[in-house]
Amino acid sequence: MSFAATPDFAGQVTVVVPVKNEADNIAQLVQEIHTALEGRTDFELIYVDDGSTDATPQRLAEARARFPRLRVLHHRRSCGQSTALATAARAARHPWIATLDGDCQNDPADIPALLAAVSAGRRTPGLELVAGWRNKRHDSSLRKLSSKVANGVRGGLLGDRTPDTGCGLKVFSRDLYLRLPFFDHQHRFLPALFLRQGAQVVSVPVNHRPRTQGRSKYGVHNRLWVGIVDLFGVMWLQRRMTHPVLEE
Repeated sequence: MSFAATPDFAGQVTVVVPVKNEADNIAQLVQEIHTALEGRTDFELIYVDDGSTDATPQRLAEARARFPRLRVLHHRRSCGQSTALATAARAARHPWIATLDGDCQNDPADIPALLAAVSAGRRTPGLELVAGWRNKRHDSSLRKLSSKVANGVRGGLLGDRTPDTGCGLKVFSRDLYLRLPFFDHQHRFLPALFLRQGAQVVSVPVNHRPRTQGRSKYGVHNRLWVGIVDLFGVMWLQRRMTHPVLEE
């Protein structure tokens, strides 16, 4: 099969979508992911149902019947987005992981651009993560302001070289991801953790769409206080990482 959109992309990709109570967004997003990638690269799609209490399991079963590339994993109870991502990464069959949120605000049509950045980066060893950058947000003014402040503080303290670490759209090496220290809310700090391992990280502008179905699981307050604790934890990890240079 010919994959023309990303001709230099060396490898296959597993697309990962963690969801909780996103029944109304399942059919649209699964279709859009296939439209964006079918015939362009070799991929599988893994949805992780993180303890949904709505019709999400039923909608995923219906989608699975239509799309053989789709694999569905279920958490008996909700464990959070980072754990859902880790569950999918361990089950993935391909060496690259592409992630996006299940609320349809990330645009699957942007995935080929992130894969193209990986392809270009293969000529320069060390690029292991490409992050989406929502430079035109479709959120409330309060959420946009809180995100701007959080990204500024995080970037200043961690030096993660990433203007929008909260964007769910990312492509990264599965092998290196599985070697990162794991903790709850880890997904918010992936650029800093990849840099800690000596990898290179780049950001690519991506589309951001307004939420039209369902309700957000996150607010300013349930992000802020947990994020502060995690921020200091990641700073601690950074200070205790060394990269020895071996003499010949």
